[in-house]
Amino acid sequence: MNKGYYGKFGGIFIPETLSFALRELDTLYQDIKNDTIFNNELQDIYIHYVGRPSPLYFAEKYTENIGGPKIWFKREDLNHTGAHKINNTVGQALLAKKLGKKRIIAETGAGQHGVATATICAKLGLECVIYMGETDIQRQELNVFKINTLGAKVVPVSSGTATLKDALNESIRDWVTNVENTHYIIGSVTGPHPYPEIVRDFNSISGKELKDQSIERFEKLPDMVIACVGGGSNAMGVFAPFVDDLNVELVGIEAGGVSDSDIGSASINDGSIGVLHGAKTMILQNNSGEILETSSISAGLDYPGVGPEHAYLADIDRAKYKKVFDSQALDAFYKVSRLEGIIPALETAHAIAYLEELSDIDKDKNVVVNMSGRGDKDLYSVMSL
Repeated sequence: MNKGYYGKFGGIFIPETLSFALRELDTLYQDIKNDTIFNNELQDIYIHYVGRPSPLYFAEKYTENIGGPKIWFKREDLNHTGAHKINNTVGQALLAKKLGKKRIIAETGAGQHGVATATICAKLGLECVIYMGETDIQRQELNVFKINTLGAKVVPVSSGTATLKDALNESIRDWVTNVENTHYIIGSVTGPHPYPEIVRDFNSISGKELKDQSIERFEKLPDMVIACVGGGSNAMGVFAPFVDDLNVELVGIEAGGVSDSDIGSASINDGSIGVLHGAKTMILQNNSGEILETSSISAGLDYPGVGPEHAYLADIDRAKYKKVFDSQALDAFYKVSRLEGIIPALETAHAIAYLEELSDIDKDKNVVVNMSGRGDKDLYSVMSL
């Protein structure tokens, strides 16, 4: 495999201004990822600050309701800040300190990556600027308040559709201008190399834990692992340790939007090969190569591309990617809340909704949903529907 590529996907498609910063980041990461001192510091924060390991929970009532396989939730929603996003921001913030960068920028859609970035910057004493689309600011007021409370600055983005794609565009513009003192903490397995690798590796703590917990709880690996996919960080993190375990089925759930006649945000199901935000991957574009306006009830899945490694896993048939529509996700949001007492993020609700398709699977099978985040951030949005 060529460096930075996953089959025909990936690569580095960036302004020359950023070439040195990416080479510097890649060199440091390759040198430090197996360094004992760095990993001890990382693990200490994961355990004593983030609250890892996250539990593997048997959803007994949901299992009874579905009437098929045993359903388990990997509870990333119980991490500090309420989502999987902090797994990556902790690691990248430590890398930034090693690089001598004192200013951090990040993009955010649902706000969870923004909160996680602001949180670790507060702990480590780093300046923090978060770019967020005005559309997402309106539907994620609570997380905007959290980010400001943590001492970070939220910069509204009004261009384009004023959602995650546009926030990422503005973050890149900032980075080009301030690259000497600024590190960009990309929140997903998107962007130019080495970001897809770095974000995958830091998020893979969830999949590594799940392997051990599965053996402990049901004495074998899961038969299926399900995760929602926007850019794809939570899914790639939980999938990665299982890629070589061919008996474990990997299922990514994309946002289908309102209906099949809607564009939605399903880049693998409905997209084509193109370049977006520095990487070659599957994107939603028209015949002229213009990026399409996407839609999803979930701000965190409302993105017109996907991480290149997901595109590769789909291309080689190692993982399958399905669509779930807004109404199905909303039904799952209420169902898991009322059956298990767990209010999931709308992103996670897409993955949970797919369980309705599994009622015919044998009852001795074990299916794990990566519970990527909690749903308090979405309550205002759901209440307004």
